[in-house]
Amino acid sequence: MKGKKIQNVKLWMIMVSAVVFWTIGAGFFGDLAAKSDEVYEGLKIFVDVIELIEKEYVDEVESKELIEKAIEGMLQSLDPHSSLMPPEAFEDLQIDTKGKFTGIGIHITMRDGFVTVISPIEDTPADKAGIVAQDRIVKVDGKQVKDLREAVKMMRGPKGTKVLVTIMRQGEKEPLDFELVRDVIPIISVKAIELKPGYSYIRLSQFSGSTTRELKATLKKMESTETPVKGLVLDLRNNGGGLLNQAIQVTDLFLDEGKILSIKGRNQKNTKEYMATPDIEVRSYPLVVLINGGSASASEIVAGALQDQKRALILGTTSFGKGSVQTVETLRDGSGVKLTIARYYTPNGRSIQAKGIEPDILLQHKRIDPKESPEEGLLKEKDLINHLEAEPEKNKTPDDETQAPDAQNQEMQFRVGPLKRERLLTDNQVLRALEILNSYDIFKTLNS
Repeated sequence: MKGKKIQNVKLWMIMVSAVVFWTIGAGFFGDLAAKSDEVYEGLKIFVDVIELIEKEYVDEVESKELIEKAIEGMLQSLDPHSSLMPPEAFEDLQIDTKGKFTGIGIHITMRDGFVTVISPIEDTPADKAGIVAQDRIVKVDGKQVKDLREAVKMMRGPKGTKVLVTIMRQGEKEPLDFELVRDVIPIISVKAIELKPGYSYIRLSQFSGSTTRELKATLKKMESTETPVKGLVLDLRNNGGGLLNQAIQVTDLFLDEGKILSIKGRNQKNTKEYMATPDIEVRSYPLVVLINGGSASASEIVAGALQDQKRALILGTTSFGKGSVQTVETLRDGSGVKLTIARYYTPNGRSIQAKGIEPDILLQHKRIDPKESPEEGLLKEKDLINHLEAEPEKNKTPDDETQAPDAQNQEMQFRVGPLKRERLLTDNQVLRALEILNSYDIFKTLNS
């Protein structure tokens, strides 16, 4: 009787388990089925709308274009950094991150309705042929160009092929033709110069696939000179970011231990911590990092990590505030989907999303007249709010309204063109960084 009772209990437990399993299973698969039905019904409505537009819309439209716009809208509704990239844009992104392309070697922009040369890249076909800053590109292979993307596409091409570039140059009455042979053009993201003995300046324009390698080589060269390194200015201003792994590796060059950053996504695979690793080369010299509103993403990772780890002094203005991580997936038609997969956090757990990196020393950027004496850095009457003008109606020059575009162009040329010590020393943020590093060395000597 006892054995039968135990058997009945076991049987009851099995039945309860079966019921529980069935209930959970039915609920689980029911949710899946409900979701599938919801998606299916949504897709049916989507198809209905496309058919309606195709039949009834006032103008004829392409179904492919409608679908692309719908996908774009879907992605853009998520956040500003998720997007659909057409094959051309996706190809450009891949080129930028690879660190090289084939073409003629120039930086261009749109200015006054013309495709205008900002600066030729040193030792490239364009540079060797004599194309210079401010040249206006009016034709490529005899075809008139007015669009920036179109001009880029026409000038790029396989290595060894020829391209005819027609330009208008100030002071020349007739257009100038340049027949150039395309070549592999490296995208140099690291530029360096010595400001004064022992004090160097390095500018990172982006974080491409070759950035860490370039920076390593630059640091090695800088550290191998007879004059010991007393301080370094690392310029991340207007650096819009790039590859996450490059930001981590660049930061690791200046840290021997501790956290660099953490990323947290909805999926476990997108939740990680990145730690610094010991380096053979010990870099203990002081470091000042320059940032501004154009410093974003990977730049903010570097600045935030070095700030939290007390490795660098951050100087400038608040950074852009992009605290998210994107991945790019290739679609079957050659386009790409850029999708936000995680948020990132500085070593101290700060999210800089929509906040940015606050500099340790807040200093607005301005150009300093090289004719000014060092004492001009002191506060003067002209710096006071609401100060009186000497002669109110006579101070304004006719050229005042036209200064902004030229200034912008000069800044762009400065950023992508060759480094010049004389011009750097007219930059108040660079000068302040140099003063801080020099002062640090002086006080260190006093305390020894």
